[in-house]
Amino acid sequence: MYVPPSPTAIRPPAVLLRESYRDGDKVKNRTLANLSHWPAEKVEALRAVLHGDKLGLAGEGLEIVRAMPHGHVVAVLGTLKRIGLDRLLIHPDP
Repeated sequence: MYVPPSPTAIRPPAVLLRESYRDGDKVKNRTLANLSHWPAEKVEALRAVLHGDKLGLAGEGLEIVRAMPHGHVVAVLGTLKRIGLDRLLIHPDP
């Protein structure tokens, strides 16, 4: 399977997913899908995959320097609000 280069004379250019096969001694082509509605980035990614290029994984090359935990803080604040302790802490009665 391959995505051939689009001709530039046709507006808008057709982007087709094609397959080559043999019928006896002849090499023939058939169109498997019309990808004209795909964005250019997606077509280029498909071309790279079909060509055998290795694509990077999402998040590859990133390093987490610092992550702030917050789930336990949200749980404690939710409990304080549910039992009404947040009102005492914010506005204490004299």
